[in-house]
Parts: sequence; C-alpha cells; structure tokens
Amino acid sequence: MLPFQVEAFRAQFPLLSKTVNSSHNALCYLDNAATTQKMSATIDTINTYYQAHNANVHRGSYQLSANTTASFEAARLQVQTLLNAQSEKEIIWTKGTTESINLVANSWGRANLQLGDEIIVSYAEHHANIVPWQMIAEQVGAVIRVIPLLADGTIDMIAYDELLSAKTKLVCCHHISNVIGKINPIEQIITKAKLLGITTLIDGAQAISHVPVDVQTLECDFYVFSSHKMYGPTGLGVLYGKLDVLNAMPPYQGGGEMIKHVSFSGTTYNELPFKFEAGTPNISAVLGFQKAIEQWLQWNNAALKVYEDELTAYTYQQLSGVPSLQWLVDKKPDVGIFSFTLKGFHHQDVASFLDSHHIAVRSGHHCAMPLMTYLKVDGCIRVSTSAYNTKAEIDRLISVLTLFIKQSGQYNEELTDANTLKDISNRENIQASSIAQQSAEAMTLVINDFTLAKSWDAKHRLIMLIAKELERLPKELRVEESLIEGCESKAWLIVKQDQYARYSFTGDSDARVIRGLMYITLLAYQGLTKDEVVAVDIKTYFEQLGLLQHLSPSRGNGLLAIVERIKQLVCKH
Repeated sequence: MLPFQVEAFRAQFPLLSKTVNSSHNALCYLDNAATTQKMSATIDTINTYYQAHNANVHRGSYQLSANTTASFEAARLQVQTLLNAQSEKEIIWTKGTTESINLVANSWGRANLQLGDEIIVSYAEHHANIVPWQMIAEQVGAVIRVIPLLADGTIDMIAYDELLSAKTKLVCCHHISNVIGKINPIEQIITKAKLLGITTLIDGAQAISHVPVDVQTLECDFYVFSSHKMYGPTGLGVLYGKLDVLNAMPPYQGGGEMIKHVSFSGTTYNELPFKFEAGTPNISAVLGFQKAIEQWLQWNNAALKVYEDELTAYTYQQLSGVPSLQWLVDKKPDVGIFSFTLKGFHHQDVASFLDSHHIAVRSGHHCAMPLMTYLKVDGCIRVSTSAYNTKAEIDRLISVLTLFIKQSGQYNEELTDANTLKDISNRENIQASSIAQQSAEAMTLVINDFTLAKSWDAKHRLIMLIAKELERLPKELRVEESLIEGCESKAWLIVKQDQYARYSFTGDSDARVIRGLMYITLLAYQGLTKDEVVAVDIKTYFEQLGLLQHLSPSRGNGLLAIVERIKQLVCKH
C-alpha cells in the first residue's frame, strides 16, 4: 500500500498531470460529482484489451475468449470484494446507476407493486431515482411519498417514521446527495424499513468513491452506483442485489446470455448474474473498471480519506468567505460537493465566467429539479472535489469568483473599452433606413469585435458586455407562452410584425450570458420577412463569431433553441 500524496495520486491522471499548479491557463477540474478523471492505467487497460485480447466473453470455444472471460469475471469478484457482497452472483453489470434503478423498477417493481402500494423517496433524489418510480407507479397504480429534509439537507427521520406504513413497499434513498454532499443515516433508514418488511434501494453513485460500503452490514436489498464516478470508464454501472431477491425477479431484457434454452414452445432463463445481463456486455469498460479499483485501492485509503476531509473543510471555509455567497443548506458538507448561489448573479453567468478562466464547475438544477423547487431556487453553482484536487486550485477558484463579482459591476457601467468592444457604443447611433440595415451593420461590428477577441476569455467578456444592449422585457411578458424550450436557463422571446410583413424580435433571460448570446443571434433576423428569416445562414454567422466551439453542449443547444424558436414564431405568425 502506497502512502497517500496528492501530487503522486494526481500524476496518475493524464488530463491533470500537467496541471499541478495554479497556472491560469491550466485546467482546474472541479466537476467530479458529474464524472471523475481517468487513470493512465485504466486507459491503457482498455487499449490493450482491444489491441491484444479482443474477444467476446462466455461464448467462445477458443483460448482468447477463455482468457478474456476469466479477466471479465475477475472484475466481478473485485466488485464483490469492494462491497463485501456475499456472492459474486449478486453483482450485476449495467450501463450505469440509471439503468440499475430502471432494472429494479421494471423487474422487481412490476412483479411486486400493486394498486395503492406506496414508494418512499426523498426531495433530494437524483431524477434517476424518481422518474423510473413515477413511471412504474403510474402503470400499476402505486403512490409516491416524499420525505422532507432537515435544514442541513439530510433526511428528516421523524417525517420518515411518519411516512412508513403497511402500504409502504419500497424505500429509495440516496446515500449522498449529488447536490448537498451530506451523508444520510441510511443504516437507520434501512433498519426501520426492514422491521416492517419493506424493500430498500440505496443510490450510492456519489458515495462509492468517498466512504466504505459494506452491503452485508447495511442489509439493503439493492445498492447501485456507476463506474465513471470512481475513476472508471463511462457506460458501466453496478447493481448489487440480495441473492434471494434477485432470484425471485423476472428478467429485465431478453436476448443472448440471459437464457439457457430458447424454443418457440418456451424459453428457460439463465442463472444469476447472467439472467440480467442480456447481450454482449461492455467488456472493455469492465476490465478498465477493475484496473481503476486496483489502482485506487493501492493507496492508503485512510490517509486519502483524511486528505479529502481536509480539502472539504478548506474549500468550505474559503467559499464561505466569498461576498454574496449563499449556501443551499446549513453546515459543511460531508464530502466535497458544494452547492451555492451568489446573491444578485445568475448561476449560469458564474459558471461561464469560471469556464472562461479554465475552471470547470457545474451550474443548473443538477438533475434534481424537485430539490431546487423544495429549496426555492432556480438552480445553483456546484463545485465538487476529488482526491486529486489541491488547495492551490481552491485558492484559484476563490480568486476568480472574487474577480467575477468585481467585473460584474463593471459590466453595468458605460461600454468604453475600445480594445475589446470597438465601436459598440456607436450602435445606437447607426443611421439607416430600416431595422434590417441597422442590424446588418451591427452584425458587421459584432463579427469584427469577435474576430479581434482570440481567446474564450475575451469572447466571453464581449458576450457579457453586449448583454446590456438587449433591453429587458417587462415581467408581464416573461410568461409561459413566450418561454424558449431548450435553453439552459429561462429565456423568453417576443415577435412583432410591421405593415410591410417584416419581423422584429425582443427577448430576455435572467442569465446575462444568455442575454448577450440572444442579442447577437437576434441581429441576424431583425427586420426580415418570413422567407428571409428561413433563408438566414446562421451556421456561417456563428462560425464567423467563433462561438459554438467554446460553448458547452447545453449552452450551444440553447443558442440553437433560440434560432428554432424564431423560426417557429415566424411560421405561426
């Protein structure tokens, strides 16, 4: 076992190996709750499989297949040991936490839930631990009951006790929230359910890389997690289920591997775990995940945990000192997941500013819309750390957040920076005979400005400055009918047509970055007829600006959603 040192641990990850300091040009990756980085050993294992050992498992009558099968099943044993499961047959490979939950919902749920039965979840569940149960409940007539939270974001155990009844058939609960970062008292939750004969499923996606998990001690019926949140490959998950529970469940999918005998007169199913593993599995990911576990376990995990706890405490302390920062819940998180808002600023603007300084965080609802509604926020910023993150990176985060607050005040001042936004102050004075001509001239200025802005930092600053050009809509116009679907944050669009059948557009968003992008987009369509709107080559325009390659997929899709909404409004008008 190796003594834990953050520099040595970090050096295993090629994407991070050259970013061990606080350089402003280096990637500062703080989105580990979404997915962790991958080790060189894991990447090499996957490459080696395809280059030297590629064969299907369980089915080949040749040595290459036999060797691959042995390695594949050794990985299952590795996970059994990790969880202290009683049998390797209790370890089912899936595509991820989401599929693991869907498997239980569609197999166990269909076989066991009936009209009037109750399923208990909490307000802080990930969508993956809500929607599958809603779908099954709707089909069989079951009822969803929701546990309230305490001020610190953990489950209210008094309320939980009150929800338990003879009608309760299933309790689904997260071990650690992907938003709040607090450890729930799952031992008590499981014990109370078990005394009443209630089945339990624990979502361990955020817990598996931070806390020890012993399923025999917990005595939960199901425990689910994903490989990619603990340094392993994407597209792979684990469903742990008690042997007797899994044996009683019908298959989830039909196909190869999950059968013993198939005929048109009837089919018999395979034994565990293969009954739930239809088709060719993700062999390379399984082998890569085994290597990730091996590499992770070679470090002194007690020392690693001490370091993670120190980093969590340091991050919480430093973030707490940021002006206008508001935590979603009370008290320090138990693991490195920090969710907050900055008063007076949209979370998307904060995240995009950090991104322009090469700091990767998450903004939005984090697949936890019911929790956002419960906490009365539209979304938040989430910073999530791992054992390879450093205090220097946290210091850099704090520095850039402080800079954001300072510069955001400057965005509200007159736009006089000739080096970054040349001639923008003259746009209101453009003399032209039509809105279309004014917009065309403004587009030329915008393209020139963005051409001069070579870096994403400079382009981002332009977008934030340009946002001032988009006049805010009155609240009475920011309604459901004018809402644009597909934007990362709420955005509204209004269209008007003059006597010459030419269209003008006004829009708004709570996020300044979206307002800037909307203004830029609307320039291409102002004052045009229906046929002219349809004919606009918006792709070439965006390419000239050099925007899409810098935007996240969700924000890029939001930009395209604005374009699509413009066309819809014109066609319906």
